[in-house]
Amino acid sequence: MSSTPGEQQNTGFDGPALLEQLRGWGSALGFSQIGVADIDLASAEAGLLAWLEAGHHGRMNYMAAHGLKRARPAELLPGTLRVITARMDYLPADTPEGWQAIEWQGLGKPSQAQVSIYARGRDYHKVLRHRLQQLASKLEQAIGPLGYRVFTDSAPVLEVELATRSGLGWRGKHTLTLDREAGSMFFLGEILVDLSLPLTPPTSAHCGQCSACIDVCPTQAIIAPYRVDARRCISYLTIESDEPIPLALRPLIGNRIYGCDDCQLACPWNKFARRSTLTDFDARPALQAPTLLELWRWDESEFLRRTEGSAIRRIGFERWRRNLAVALGNALRAADSAALRAALLAARPQASALVGEHIDWALSESL
Repeated sequence: MSSTPGEQQNTGFDGPALLEQLRGWGSALGFSQIGVADIDLASAEAGLLAWLEAGHHGRMNYMAAHGLKRARPAELLPGTLRVITARMDYLPADTPEGWQAIEWQGLGKPSQAQVSIYARGRDYHKVLRHRLQQLASKLEQAIGPLGYRVFTDSAPVLEVELATRSGLGWRGKHTLTLDREAGSMFFLGEILVDLSLPLTPPTSAHCGQCSACIDVCPTQAIIAPYRVDARRCISYLTIESDEPIPLALRPLIGNRIYGCDDCQLACPWNKFARRSTLTDFDARPALQAPTLLELWRWDESEFLRRTEGSAIRRIGFERWRRNLAVALGNALRAADSAALRAALLAARPQASALVGEHIDWALSESL
């Protein structure tokens, strides 16, 4: 934030013209769309409270700790009048036509490790935060001192709600933002500003009677349209949770070792998903269809080296090994392999309690 919110006196600007400038700057920075939302999210508070009270946030305790602050941007940054919303596509530039079918094929190969598409390149937090900061700086250069704060999946902000209200798309039944011309393969970011920019109108929803995302979820984590129980979600289990993965859900995880894209792969709107204009999201060679054994051979130093600047690094080596042990167990269930079994047995003596328990499960499941 570059100035104290509420102190700037930029009241004589041309709102529509400034919004067009913002969109131009955003496009040059790699953003696919820019919108502006109001800060009154009161109508979203009841749904947020119900989700938290049901425990659907799992062990993401920060969500409960922040409570209704997530629906009150002005409590995060006093003086906030508007939220600039931004969308950035992340499909790698070289993604071929028929990419969904290729991803499904990968999920059908038990010995191949499946990493969520968004995590195969550079950490999106770093990319978006830097570019949102640049966008805010351009705005400040144009109008003078500005109170602002940038976010991308990094603070108690109702990102999808803000994106929906500002016309970046609508909330899909899988709870992700959907756009008719871009599907859902994009990241969201926000800039809270103490500037009364003109609002951009919301768009209509277009899920209709489709339930593809609900039907395809491996763990049935989408418990109702527009409601996800994180405790069953593979993305939560493999990334957010630091606990043992529930026994009943381990076989359902298959070869997914970091995140899950199934609901997006099944969504008809993602036939319109756009390729990124940034090289940051190009997949790293080590994460392009690697085998489970290749990744299992990494020691901690290699894990840290290979995941430098990646979102994967934040889960740490122990959770990485936990996830791989589950996938190796599922591969053994599909087809017993002396090589997989030997790799698990060799790692057992030095494994931590968490990883060791998952190795034991992997080996016992194939007997």
